[in-house]
Amino acid sequence: MTEGAANLSAGLPAATASNDATPIWPIRAVLFDLDGTLVDTAPDLGAALNVLRRRAGLAELPIERIRPWVSHGGLGLIRAGFGLQDNAPEAQPLLDELLSEYAAAICVHTRLFPGMDAVLDQLEARQLPWGIVTNKITHFATPLLDQLGLTQRAGCVVCGDTLPVGKPDPAPVRLACERLGIAPAACVLVGDDRRDIEAARAAGAWSLAVTYGYGVETDPPASWAAHNLLHTPTDLLHWLDRAP
Repeated sequence: MTEGAANLSAGLPAATASNDATPIWPIRAVLFDLDGTLVDTAPDLGAALNVLRRRAGLAELPIERIRPWVSHGGLGLIRAGFGLQDNAPEAQPLLDELLSEYAAAICVHTRLFPGMDAVLDQLEARQLPWGIVTNKITHFATPLLDQLGLTQRAGCVVCGDTLPVGKPDPAPVRLACERLGIAPAACVLVGDDRRDIEAARAAGAWSLAVTYGYGVETDPPASWAAHNLLHTPTDLLHWLDRAP
């Protein structure tokens, strides 16, 4: 066992631990957030933002500057790239332009996070269904998942416009569980944003917060009250393998 896995195991809660409901063991399904958890979309989102900056006569921003803003959505990227507030008159036209550029090159540099493909292989080998619960709208999520070869592998995909509400409302998590045919109490949601954890816990599911995602420097995952932290994708397998 690696040092990271040992540290993870040492901090695991009891199998019956819960705050908002009563998650149960064993886990029968795994749900993933998309951007910043399952897939690293920052390079292509950053590239789209830099197209806009070049058109405006501005220098490109390094991806390290852009990455923390990805979890804040398109308007967050506009704030990062142009220093505009969400309600600024210029923000919406820039957002429309950003989304158009992103849609045209949605999966050029986007990849699964390192180790995640092996995690999905292992889940499938164990016959543990997995799905995706994202606030990304269907118009962007579907072609991205198609190009990554994940559409047919995922047991369900719930997007930001599948329901009238998105995370942190628990409804998308409950819908994903319903589509998998698994009770929320026997599911775990893995996410890189506080909203993921709030949605999971409100749905009565297990929650795991990743520390490798976007925006974790400004909102530390340790403060989200997740059932545990994952420092790498493969930590999920260590968590699933622990003794009840």
